[in-house]
Amino acid sequence: MPTLSSWDHPMVMLQWGAALGTSLTAAIWDVASGRIPNYLTAPAWLLGMAVALYARGGSGLLDAFEGTLLLAAPFIVLFLIASNDGGAGDAKLMGALGAWLGFHNSVVALVTVTACGAIIGIGYAMIKGRLGSVLANLKTICWGHMLKAGGNGQVPAELLSPPKDKMLQAPYGVSIFAGMCCAAGGIWLWH
Repeated sequence: MPTLSSWDHPMVMLQWGAALGTSLTAAIWDVASGRIPNYLTAPAWLLGMAVALYARGGSGLLDAFEGTLLLAAPFIVLFLIASNDGGAGDAKLMGALGAWLGFHNSVVALVTVTACGAIIGIGYAMIKGRLGSVLANLKTICWGHMLKAGGNGQVPAELLSPPKDKMLQAPYGVSIFAGMCCAAGGIWLWH
């Protein structure tokens, strides 16, 4: 019997319905409260892993775990760089979505969520009249981390993360939901 990939999930409607429903709920929650709660992300991750195991056995569980790692890892790194005293809700949400989507679908989702995040983030900064300062912060953070990676001794903390009062906080749950919609639409059109 051939091994199924996440492209041919036997419960595709449940898989994408759960991912879209979870990301929509997170977006609404993030806009309303500025956070994505663990009591949304933890059960979503556990259910995604359980459905993967039920639908495809050990290979499904491995695929769900790979999807979790792929989607959560970049957001964990961003959380560590920004160190904004949040709870890493975006990273946990992405990990939960990866459990539902598996590795292959998560590759598409990572690209679309990143693209939507950039577009929505730029638009949000423009609306708030802060595009210049956001781009300056991005340049500072990138420069500081390049210096640190290059081993140039002590790097001033303000080069690794600008002061909190200079940072623009945006509800990234909206970008995650928009990216998930784009991923679902793109995969649906592809197949």
